[in-house]
Amino acid sequence: MGYNKKIWVLILLAGSLSFCASKQENKIDFPQEIAAAYFQKINTGDSQARAGNDFYIEFDKPLKKGMALDKVYFRNQVAILEKENDSVFVAHFYEAPTNQDIILDSNPLKEYGNAAPVIVKPKFDLKPNEAILQYKKKNKTAYYKITSVKEKPIILYPSGIKPKN
Repeated sequence: MGYNKKIWVLILLAGSLSFCASKQENKIDFPQEIAAAYFQKINTGDSQARAGNDFYIEFDKPLKKGMALDKVYFRNQVAILEKENDSVFVAHFYEAPTNQDIILDSNPLKEYGNAAPVIVKPKFDLKPNEAILQYKKKNKTAYYKITSVKEKPIILYPSGIKPKN
């Protein structure tokens, strides 16, 4: 009886420790105060009609030394953050064009060439107004959850050229 108890205890201990490594941790406090986090829908209006969202993160002060912003996860998409100036960063989320023709017919043999949809499971389970910021601090990757992301009015660029502000 004592041998079986030891085996069960070891199995439970190994099982509980194995789940600790697979969980993504989100930092509770970001090392610097975020002044604003918002997104704007954009539409270029050209013949290719690129639509999507621009995601902005604004800080009160420039980023501290040893910190670098990498990516942002927002609405089941991921984009690299680009530096606009010392305290404003932007990520561009564009909708992927669908150039795939799907054959629909009452005869299933004629639908043979249709490709199956590719469904990618998101890395994080987020609400529509939440985002995850991936950053590096002293070459160590960390994550921060931004809650209450605001939406600003849509931006239309009829010429397809985005102005620099």
